[in-house]
Amino acid sequence: MKTINALGPLGLIALASCLSLPLQANDANWYIGGNLGETDADIDTGRIAQDLFAGGFTTTAVTTDEKNLGGKLFAGYQFNRFLSLETGYFDLGSINFRADTLPEGTLNGAMKTRGLNFDVVGYIPLHEAFSLFGRLGVNYALSKDNFYGTEAVTVTNTNPSKREANLKLGLGIQYAVNDNWAVRLEDERYHVNDAVSNRGDIDLISLGVVYRMGVAPQPVYAQAPTPMSTPEPIEPQPAPPPQFVKRSVSANEL
Repeated sequence: MKTINALGPLGLIALASCLSLPLQANDANWYIGGNLGETDADIDTGRIAQDLFAGGFTTTAVTTDEKNLGGKLFAGYQFNRFLSLETGYFDLGSINFRADTLPEGTLNGAMKTRGLNFDVVGYIPLHEAFSLFGRLGVNYALSKDNFYGTEAVTVTNTNPSKREANLKLGLGIQYAVNDNWAVRLEDERYHVNDAVSNRGDIDLISLGVVYRMGVAPQPVYAQAPTPMSTPEPIEPQPAPPPQFVKRSVSANEL
């Protein structure tokens, strides 16, 4: 999982900063959402060749189609900015293969996987809007296989199926658009078993949306105007007394 390997060091760097962010009153809430993306499986071609060899065939070539469309629907409860529990339904699409053999013939197979999951999700806030998250959980998957052979290859059980619980994990990044809506980009790995006991992994790289329920917008309070200070009264100043200038005048000036 290249995305998981790349996000790991970044999450460790952000761990110290997340503890300094204050909790908000509306962090605890229910949420729902959905993801859509591409699945990438790991087909065990060696196991296919081994099974054909046990039936008397030599495998000359194996071609695979390991990518498909996948998605999930989920619901969860977030306790605070750092922890939530999540459950959902996933569909990982189908994977296909074709094995050419000697004596001449082909073995063709396809596997569809869908099921339920329950995860513990931990968050590392990076900012008021951005946060990294990682998940660890259990998936209960139903794998349905479809096999058919051509020419010399015959298949006795064409549609086996299997249900089994396995590990599930993932990493992602989330951006909160506003108090109610957020978008996610994540990479998840589902450990699954098919009907012939081949253990493998299916990765789902997807983009999703999250809707947080019961979150009221935060009220904005107008700032009270600053009271104006009353100027101090100015005391009236007494007028200065008249000043007289004594002057002598001669008879000639008069």
